[in-house]
Amino acid sequence: MTRLQYIIRTEVRELTLLSGPIALMQLGQISNGFVDVLMVGQLGPASLAGVALGNATYFLLVLVCIGVLMAVGPMVAQAYGAGDWQLIGRSTRQGLWLALALAIPVASIIWNATCVWQHMYQEPATMAMAQAYLRAAVWGLLPFLCFIALRSFIEAVSRPWPLTFIIFAGIGLNALTNYVLMFGKWGLPALGLIGTGWATAMVNWYMCLAVLILVQSRTKLRSLAALSRLRWPNLAILKKLLRIGMPIGTSYGLEVTLFSAVAFFAGTLGPVPLAAHQIAMQCAAFTFMVPLGIGIGTSVRVGQAVGRKDPVRAAWAGYLGMGLSAAFMICTSLVFWLFPRSVVGLFLDLSDPANATTVAIGASLLGLAAVFQIFDGLQVSAAGALRGLKDTRIPMVFCFISYWLLGMPLAALLGFRWEMHAEGFWWGLVGGLIAASLMLGLRFKALAARLLRM
Repeated sequence: MTRLQYIIRTEVRELTLLSGPIALMQLGQISNGFVDVLMVGQLGPASLAGVALGNATYFLLVLVCIGVLMAVGPMVAQAYGAGDWQLIGRSTRQGLWLALALAIPVASIIWNATCVWQHMYQEPATMAMAQAYLRAAVWGLLPFLCFIALRSFIEAVSRPWPLTFIIFAGIGLNALTNYVLMFGKWGLPALGLIGTGWATAMVNWYMCLAVLILVQSRTKLRSLAALSRLRWPNLAILKKLLRIGMPIGTSYGLEVTLFSAVAFFAGTLGPVPLAAHQIAMQCAAFTFMVPLGIGIGTSVRVGQAVGRKDPVRAAWAGYLGMGLSAAFMICTSLVFWLFPRSVVGLFLDLSDPANATTVAIGASLLGLAAVFQIFDGLQVSAAGALRGLKDTRIPMVFCFISYWLLGMPLAALLGFRWEMHAEGFWWGLVGGLIAASLMLGLRFKALAARLLRM
């Protein structure tokens, strides 16, 4: 066996062992939203439209914060590969300070989201329901961001399995609290959609407290001193985190802005197209969690290899991550393409005539989701490989070109001007994701070739 064959074999094994639990974590986290939509669906299309509008805003802002905090990952991964234990602890602690700094302004925006929606021609009843839902969910924002910072640290030192159990326990807690608060069980009032928001906040507090206990109770994690000597912010390390994290957060924001814009566009067509959009988007987001997990694992493997000064492993970790993501998304694309009505039937009663229009639109949108799945998987794993190299600024520019200069205008043109409506909006998503996957993949190829020549 040649050295290259050995590297490829071991990287496939290590990447799978690392990405597997991370992908499960991503599926676990998105399952909370999946459970929310399933249970809110029992309240009717109007409530589904409310949670769709609320989530479009909430996740746009929260994902930007997640992107910024993900800078903890490559910082810790490269320090771990180089054996710099002191920098690991410092980077993690500053990540917690960064979570606090992000939570304050974002919570203010979420609390007053109606001020933004009023300029987007959303229906008043939908806005009222969405705002009430968000004002409950926002109380879990800070603990969730702290959880993300600590999760990035744990993943970067290749210890993800305990997090998986924490997140999957959170799914059960979310379903239980949804049931109790939405429908008024155990003597409590029926809060409807607002109960879903309070359930989200409670689950976020649980995950934050659980991961704090995990970091302090595991000998290996405690030895890295991630939670000791917290003290005051360290401006030098915060600047490094922001230099890496702000472009990541901006890239996430650019992508999510496109998806959120499509939700807002669908909202102008009324609650039925918006509900269909929410169902199809929830399905696409669920399957996307696996390549997202692979992308995070790819970032860790690339970063650790760079820290060890092993360019061959760094390059192949990136290529193999993209290959695994594409393979998985081909499988999910086939499911969406061949069985769209069955998938929509998980959310709505197919035999109820009142749901016929929503089902038809949702099934057609799932067919388009089948088209962009592969490219979505490729772009997120390529972005993860580039993060491992701490290359985030040029990818941010590529995201701006793909999502804002191409995807969003295309969605507006096809949906409004050419009157393709919801399907036209989703073709804009397809165009943006194809462009992003090509540019990010070629960027990693160029940097990997440069790394191998050093």
